Amino acid sequence: MKIGFIGLGTMGLPMALNIRKAGYPLIVHDKNSQAARQLTDEGAEFSDSYSDIARKSDIVITMLPESHHVEQVVLGENGIVAGAHSNMLFIDMSSVAPQTSVKINKILCEAGSDSLDAPVSGGPQGAKTGELSIMVGGSEPAFKKGLPILKVLGTKIIHMGEAGSGQTTKLCNQILIGIHIQAVAEAFALAAKAGLDLNKVRDALMGGVANSKVLEIHGKKILERSFDKPAFKLKLHRKDLATALEAGRNLCVPLYATALVAQQMDASMAQGNAEFDHTTIMLIEEQLAHIIN
Repeated sequence: MKIGFIGLGTMGLPMALNIRKAGYPLIVHDKNSQAARQLTDEGAEFSDSYSDIARKSDIVITMLPESHHVEQVVLGENGIVAGAHSNMLFIDMSSVAPQTSVKINKILCEAGSDSLDAPVSGGPQGAKTGELSIMVGGSEPAFKKGLPILKVLGTKIIHMGEAGSGQTTKLCNQILIGIHIQAVAEAFALAAKAGLDLNKVRDALMGGVANSKVLEIHGKKILERSFDKPAFKLKLHRKDLATALEAGRNLCVPLYATALVAQQMDASMAQGNAEFDHTTIMLIEEQLAHIIN
């Protein structure tokens, strides 16, 4: 089974490397020649044509920043759909709007192929170790075909339902992470203003019901003040929350806390922090509390 992989960024590169190390023939594409070279050094083939990758592959995976990037790669000139064939499965592991996944699934099925939306959670570390959580939308036959590859990339793989359901689940994931980061920021700001040692505060909270992965991982990042070394860029999380808020409007679901966190992110981005880690919203909380200028 030959695998095509498009998008060798912070997440895509280690994911593609894991596929190659698992012994699968791999054909890759990325605008970053240095990232692509890491794969070709491992024996992967390079192609600058999306349709060529589709024609040569049994499974094509994309890991791209936004919905419009995925649409361009799949549906644009010389895109994946131009090389689609009956044995090809497309798996989009990007975080995009559910309606984008539904649209692409419909077009690829009409072209004789099939598709899955399979966004992930677990960050760069999970991508490196192959321990991602993967939320999958698409048909049962497509899921069964893609499962062996998904097992190379993740340890928790759940078929959520039809096309778009994986992306909707990822939006729920992004809502929870965003709100949890805001909660950690508020708790840390209160503790700091009261003169407490934040390292001790974090340790104490991690020993009780308030403990979470966000407090453990993102709380540590806040304490290290490593905002300029993003595990996940603020602008990308803000993009996801915009998609979540749109989904909430369409389904008549009030998302009050999500809207608040989105505004905190807007404030941080207005200060020039779009490329920083999403934990940088801590700085807004500290400024409002007059902990920092």
